[in-house]
Amino acid sequence: MRSHLLNGLTAEHYRSSVTEGVERVAAKLATTDRPFTGVTVDALAPRVDAIDLDRPLGSATAALDELEEVYLRDAVYFHHPRYLAHLNCPVVIPAVLGEAVLSAVNSSLDTWDQSAGGTLIERRLIDWTARRIGLGPAADGVFTSGGTQSNLQALLLAREEAKSTSPAKLRIFASEVSHFSVGKSATLLGLGPDAVVPIPVDHDKRMQTVALARELERCVQGGLVPMAVVATAGTTDFGSIDPLPETAELCERFGTWLHVDAAYGCGLLASLRYRDRIEGIERADSVTVDYHKSFFQPVSSSAVLVRDAATLRHATYHAEYLNPRRMVQERIPNQVDKSLQTTRRFDALKLWMTLRVMGADGIGELFDEVCDLAAQGWELLAADPRFDVVVAPSLSTLVFRCIPAAVTDPAAIDRANLYARKALFASGDAVVAGTKVGGRHYLKFTLLNPETTTADIAAVLDLIAGHAEQYLGDSLDRAS
Repeated sequence: MRSHLLNGLTAEHYRSSVTEGVERVAAKLATTDRPFTGVTVDALAPRVDAIDLDRPLGSATAALDELEEVYLRDAVYFHHPRYLAHLNCPVVIPAVLGEAVLSAVNSSLDTWDQSAGGTLIERRLIDWTARRIGLGPAADGVFTSGGTQSNLQALLLAREEAKSTSPAKLRIFASEVSHFSVGKSATLLGLGPDAVVPIPVDHDKRMQTVALARELERCVQGGLVPMAVVATAGTTDFGSIDPLPETAELCERFGTWLHVDAAYGCGLLASLRYRDRIEGIERADSVTVDYHKSFFQPVSSSAVLVRDAATLRHATYHAEYLNPRRMVQERIPNQVDKSLQTTRRFDALKLWMTLRVMGADGIGELFDEVCDLAAQGWELLAADPRFDVVVAPSLSTLVFRCIPAAVTDPAAIDRANLYARKALFASGDAVVAGTKVGGRHYLKFTLLNPETTTADIAAVLDLIAGHAEQYLGDSLDRAS
């Protein structure tokens, strides 16, 4: 069994095995003509369940053959131009190269003596991102597993900085369309069910700062503590960007921590044309960025940044076997001192390789393309009487629903849109997402693939309308 251990003696085995895997995936990418096969849980689950994990196949070739049957053939392929659903991006090749390197070397980024140069690369990328944001010379941060963890850590720091002796008095303010992780973080931090105060949004799905000011004032007058305001730079449903300068003014007035959740909108940090859409982000106390959304990186690649490095002390714990206090005096850089995680992958290498091959402008150009595509998609939807579109895009998301001709019952329209999404997914011709707006069912395009064209969008809209009309026609036939 030692022949399967990666080391100097098995380097050729490693090379041949990985090459075979890469060739399989490359062939799959080259021949995949739709984002999904339409396989159902009931069809796929028995195949997976039938595999006896206690009887190994003995070779990488056999395992890859099996993997083709239970995974590769029926995977959802985000690289396909008609995958239009969630915040999943196609990935750039330099990042995949970085993934291959980091997996093989297998550094752990918790301590210097497990990572060496990896620690310095991650720190350099944190500094680079902080400069892009404009957080100032005292800024710092750490890579995380994703936006949910980044938001949790930011709100942990905000809780500690609030210095309240009564957690029940702490309040977090976020727009009613902010990410669910805000409420989840409040629960994990022991703040109680009423801790998150939802702030209404305007027609463009941006947090209303007048309402925010009113709620902050009410909080203070009621003897409560405004712990944090979470402004979103790219909401999951709409891609909307809260008014950051006005929100920052209110946070300064009330002495409240400002966290900007830019998990989606962080691509604007590299944008060549649309950087001004996140003006004011530089005034945040903390910022979430998800490189695996709008920097075209493989999952996972995220970070939380803070204006004042000293606030990261609230996540610091020392253990003699890992990061004893003396290491601080010895100026040994241990990233575990800043992180909620201990063992942690060298995910920063993917972004490093991307910047060293493509540069930030290359990333920004790709993100600008999908923002332009969303604007073009908006024009298609707005001009098409078959659809109702909610809001003009700030980033690359379009929320809409099909309004079939001669149908006025909102519940029937809801059912038709739900059916259209399911039927489209089952066909494998395209994948779209769904959400609710005003209690009604809507569909959603999240456009993160520069290879997607307006022709793709138009074709998928035709498919959606066809499925919706078919459903309503069948319903009328059954009722008659």
